[in-house]
Amino acid sequence: MNVNWLKRFIPDKMYLKIKYKRIMKKKLNLKNPITFNEKLQWLKLYDRKSKYTKMVDKYEVKNYVKSIIGEKYVIPTIGVFDRFDDIDFTKLPDSFVIKCTHDSGSAIVCKEKNKFDIQNARKKITRALNTNFFYFGREWPYKNVVPKILIENYMENSDGTAICDYKFYCFNGKAQYVMLCTERETGHPKFFFLDRNGILMKDFTKDGKKYGQSLRIEHIENLEQMFRIAEKLSKDIKFIRVDLYNVNNRIYFSEFTFYPSSGFDKNRLEITDKIFSEKLNLL
Repeated sequence: MNVNWLKRFIPDKMYLKIKYKRIMKKKLNLKNPITFNEKLQWLKLYDRKSKYTKMVDKYEVKNYVKSIIGEKYVIPTIGVFDRFDDIDFTKLPDSFVIKCTHDSGSAIVCKEKNKFDIQNARKKITRALNTNFFYFGREWPYKNVVPKILIENYMENSDGTAICDYKFYCFNGKAQYVMLCTERETGHPKFFFLDRNGILMKDFTKDGKKYGQSLRIEHIENLEQMFRIAEKLSKDIKFIRVDLYNVNNRIYFSEFTFYPSSGFDKNRLEITDKIFSEKLNLL
């Protein structure tokens, strides 16, 4: 019998305690969570609102975001499909992004359609469609998302440079810090945190400590506006990460992340964990 299938029958709390001990090498404290990771596990179990399902659905979230900040911040949709074989690739533009609506990590970027490997894409997307992402980390918002395939516009800067992710850490509706993910296209991304004033928090990440003294953060257009948008989208939520793009100085919504690293981040620095934990009020 498939062991992964059997795992589905383990209650959420027990499963998280077992997985936390295996990954983090210590017991999970749910009665009095102290660390940021522990608090994220607590949120998985005890902060469950119906709107969270729509917020993690890659297609349904578009209407949710439109209702709060407007359509201009939403990446245009090309099509939504139930099965891979329903897609007519002859009708797609030369570049696009294809991904599943119910998971994380299934996205495939196509920059030139004549070089796109449809067979490999079919395998990856079909496998993802048949997988319930919830069972890996018991991230409750994903449990009841209906699996579909979303194809949307490929976004890039007019000069051809890769776009940067801006990941806003929002605590109780207040956007406190933004994490920049740079050099993703090299396969060796670097991560840095900035505060609301665009000041580099050199001690927040390993990359910050390593490169902080020499790194020069250029002025980021629309940074304050992005902070305000993140706050609008995170209102009345204990913790959420709001991911945005800034493409040709235009802001676009990317996705919501309720539990960074699914609450199993072994590499987060102690000082960062302490600060994040203190800002996350579970009451």
